[in-house]
Amino acid sequence: MNKKSIQMIKQMFADHQIDDQLLTMLRSDKRKGVEKIVKQYDKQQEKNADQMRIYEEKWKFENEFRLRDNDLIAGVDEAGRGPLAGPVVAAAVILPKDFQLIGLTDSKQLTELERNEFFEMIKEQAISYHISMIDNEIIDQLNILEATKKAMVEALIELKPLPNIGLIDAVPLPHLPFPTKEVIKGDDKSISIAAASVLAKVTRDRLMDKMALEFPQYAFDQHKGYGTKKHLEALSIHGPSRYHRKSFAPVMKYINR
Repeated sequence: MNKKSIQMIKQMFADHQIDDQLLTMLRSDKRKGVEKIVKQYDKQQEKNADQMRIYEEKWKFENEFRLRDNDLIAGVDEAGRGPLAGPVVAAAVILPKDFQLIGLTDSKQLTELERNEFFEMIKEQAISYHISMIDNEIIDQLNILEATKKAMVEALIELKPLPNIGLIDAVPLPHLPFPTKEVIKGDDKSISIAAASVLAKVTRDRLMDKMALEFPQYAFDQHKGYGTKKHLEALSIHGPSRYHRKSFAPVMKYINR
């Protein structure tokens, strides 16, 4: 084994050409480079096991809401309640029981690359999904909480087929044609809510990127409409754009200056 170069060993790990016998031999290799590779491998295995445990816990939590084995469970979540500009976006999704996407969790805990990859995989494998957007003008008319509820309800009732139960991240939604359950920190507990959070956030982030092309002075692609220092400075110089939420206090003071 010592005759193999560290680069070759590294490539074997990358190509998943490592079995138990080979791993045992590598653990006895005292070269610092090999020890580092094995240590990284062990750390990744621990991370994978941890992610699998968390994933199984989310499915276990969700399955407790099934009254029948074939019940359809929808998760719904939103993105964009806090920003000063852009829409609030809600997504609802029904996943098949054999759906598996290890590492799926609250979209805010994922990297942009992970969110984009998961976004496509969720859409491809979902039984049904729908994404609803409520723009800033409607937000100003209704207020952000009611606009968020409106987006969530729209996302849920457009699912085909309709679910047997909807799991909602914290916000109560009455008057739906199926029972619902509010789940505090739902995107950490439910795999369907976590999937919905990815669909909502990626959709909204991409919308903000497009708005940045139209209004580059606000740098929407960098802060996605949140009230960062750079965003507030741009507001003070340029005033609000047509995408800003004029009922929000930090924006309101720059209207009709």
